[in-house]
Amino acid sequence: MASHDHLIDAARRLGQRFRHDAVRAEDRGPADGEDALWPAEDEFSLAGATDWLNSPPLTGADLRGRVVLVDFRTYTCINWLRSLPHVRAWEEAYHDSGLVVVGVHSPEFSFEHDVDNVRRAMGDRSIGHPVAIDDQFAVWRSFHNHFWPARYLVDAAGRLRHHSFGEGGYEEDEAVLRQLLGEAGAGDLGPEPVPVDARGIEAPADWDTLRSAETYLGYDRTAGFASSPDVVPDRPHTYTAPERLRLGHWSLAGSWTVGAESSSSTEPGGRLTCRFHARDLHLVVAPPAGATVRFRVRLDGRDPGPDHGLDVDGTGSGSGTVTEPRLYQLLRRRGAVTSGTVEVEFLDPGVAVYALTFG
Repeated sequence: MASHDHLIDAARRLGQRFRHDAVRAEDRGPADGEDALWPAEDEFSLAGATDWLNSPPLTGADLRGRVVLVDFRTYTCINWLRSLPHVRAWEEAYHDSGLVVVGVHSPEFSFEHDVDNVRRAMGDRSIGHPVAIDDQFAVWRSFHNHFWPARYLVDAAGRLRHHSFGEGGYEEDEAVLRQLLGEAGAGDLGPEPVPVDARGIEAPADWDTLRSAETYLGYDRTAGFASSPDVVPDRPHTYTAPERLRLGHWSLAGSWTVGAESSSSTEPGGRLTCRFHARDLHLVVAPPAGATVRFRVRLDGRDPGPDHGLDVDGTGSGSGTVTEPRLYQLLRRRGAVTSGTVEVEFLDPGVAVYALTFG
């Protein structure tokens, strides 16, 4: 919808003013065109959520007397996934002292509006705390939020006291959290910081070697498309990939339909190629309804071997299957990190690719 596109554009412009690290947070969700980071009211609101997971609907009044961590997320966001171990650790350590975590799922991609997809994704992450389904971005706007992930701390009186955006800042978050619990009368909170168990796709990025930025694969937000011809929007077309790619560029080969938010293969054998510099490479991808899609990954023209990601066959052959719409880890490099070229060949038609992310 045009109005939604306008909101995304406004959020992108406004978000750049507040972004503290362009790699470590996303700022592309809808905004209301104002510069304020905080609600006009003193108290926070969860009004406007279209559904709730793990809880009946909650209000600020319901949570009065508890310290609340409001965690904005969209389930395919790698930045949120890498922040989750910290939120999980705080919830486990401080729940009995009065902390309540409330997730707010404000979707980035169209398939993230499907509450069944969100429910499955939260279950996959063993998330048991309340999650507000914010499909219309009502809660997002009430906080004047611009980022995935974003963390807001609310004191026991219902007042917003602290915020942090993206990855990092965890020590300050925890210090403020403990301060607010102390103000609310909590007793001994134990040592800080609490231990954090971050593994698999939730492990921290290798920031020292990361040179690649998130790459969107639909024409609304993409950059660095290198196939011939240039993008033919919204209809099937046969693309040819160049022999070599520059760092940060990507290409399609075979028959694809390039849409606003994703590119969809229309025949078996479609290929997606990207030149990147990072330890980890992830792909946000969805199969056609009721089907699965087999794929094979090549790194610099070879099977990835020990550099395979969590969603690629552990034998190192590079094979995998897209079974549901989510973020898939295709590569986690074990040795020295250098620039490389990844090629993903989809052996079945109908797959939709949304974004490449790195770590």
